[in-house]
Amino acid sequence: METETAVPERPAALRDAFGAGDGGRSALGWEAVRAFEARYGVVLPEPYRSFVAEVADGSEQGPPDHGLLPLAALPSDWGDDRPPRDLAQPFPLTEAWLWEEDDRPEEELDALLGPVFDHGTVVLGTDGCGMYWHLVVTGAHRGHIWTITDVGALPFGAEFGHTTGASGFAGWVAHWAAGKEWFDAR
Repeated sequence: METETAVPERPAALRDAFGAGDGGRSALGWEAVRAFEARYGVVLPEPYRSFVAEVADGSEQGPPDHGLLPLAALPSDWGDDRPPRDLAQPFPLTEAWLWEEDDRPEEELDALLGPVFDHGTVVLGTDGCGMYWHLVVTGAHRGHIWTITDVGALPFGAEFGHTTGASGFAGWVAHWAAGKEWFDAR
């Protein structure tokens, strides 16, 4: 998974996956992307970076089920009582975690959960029912996609055992465009 170098063919492949003129929002352009990065102290991983600069800033069609959010937007069900998100702080996870099955005291879990939801990711969208897709922009899993729900968090990518899809934004989009179930590993 290449997250540092723009590959010229990727924006076209991503554009094809979403379908030109089918609910896509105008691309931000490079000046706006660089301004976002400067404001939040991050550099977006490729190919997502090129996608929002050159193809579209979100899309009304998926992925995920309720569409791809514009950069820095949050789903309508995110809630107003959350602390400010800090994209420059590293995303804390490197492996799946089902906190619903974690026996630690609730206060300890709550302290650990804040960074999972609010550090080092851009929220890509929701499949509803509190199931959010995140792109890690800071930390050991930079460039990986994670699904974070009310019960746990899982990385997306064949190497993690839950799906046959390739890791990263391009793999996630290709998996969706092929009409595959998210968790299709058997």
